[in-house]
Amino acid sequence: MDQIGGDSLTSIAVSAKNILIVHAHPEPRSLNGSLKTLAAATLQAAGHTVRISDLYAMQWQAAACGADFPQRDPDERLHYGRASRTAYDGGTQAPEVLAEQEKLLWADAVILQFPLWWFAAPAILKGWIDRVFANGFAYGIGVFDGKRYGSRYGEGKLLGKRALVSVTVGGQEAHYTARGVNGHIEDLLFPLTHGTLYYTGMAVLRPHVVFGANRLPDEQYAAVADAYTARVRALFSEAPIPFRAQNGGDYDEQLCLRADLAQGNSGPAIHQATGDGGR
Repeated sequence: MDQIGGDSLTSIAVSAKNILIVHAHPEPRSLNGSLKTLAAATLQAAGHTVRISDLYAMQWQAAACGADFPQRDPDERLHYGRASRTAYDGGTQAPEVLAEQEKLLWADAVILQFPLWWFAAPAILKGWIDRVFANGFAYGIGVFDGKRYGSRYGEGKLLGKRALVSVTVGGQEAHYTARGVNGHIEDLLFPLTHGTLYYTGMAVLRPHVVFGANRLPDEQYAAVADAYTARVRALFSEAPIPFRAQNGGDYDEQLCLRADLAQGNSGPAIHQATGDGGR
């Protein structure tokens, strides 16, 4: 883990923020590695403080298992969710899990940097989420009374923080459109943007996607870098995806979107309050 501090006491006092970058690529010299470094430098230049969780460099254990709970009786049948809650409430989580939770609480914004592998994040990043987003920390909180299903989707412990998913994709952009063979890129990332980040209360920005990453000519890198620099600079000013809040009145008691909203539409986009159920 690297930490980069702001370079101006004045900027820190007035406008500095804390940003956590979670990087998931095994090659430091990759495009993802370059974008991670670029984001950190851009944020540092703006007076912010950056911490980096480089999962491969940390040799992060992806598999969630009983070892995540050092005080658990190994002879007991493992129910991961219950063990997670017991360890969280009792302060007995694995130290590396606790350290990542503390980074999340410290951060005003989180950037996830990774390549799209088999239409999802690499296993090491999914494993970071599985282990760090523990019961009692990221889910299982709030009131559950049959009508209200906890504090999630626009509520939660990470409320007030921002999130940006920055992903590189090997295929062409046309392949990841609404009519493209691979499906819309925002639909593929919906489990992460909506089901993980927004679920825990974060305001999620539109994903930043670099298409054709496997065949990116060197002469095109400058344009890629400029585009990403602009996104990073707008981390705290850009409007987030207008996801609908679970407890904001748009859903019925079964948590299905009200029949009068997004009529005639379906799919992940209806969970955005765009007015027509589309993008």
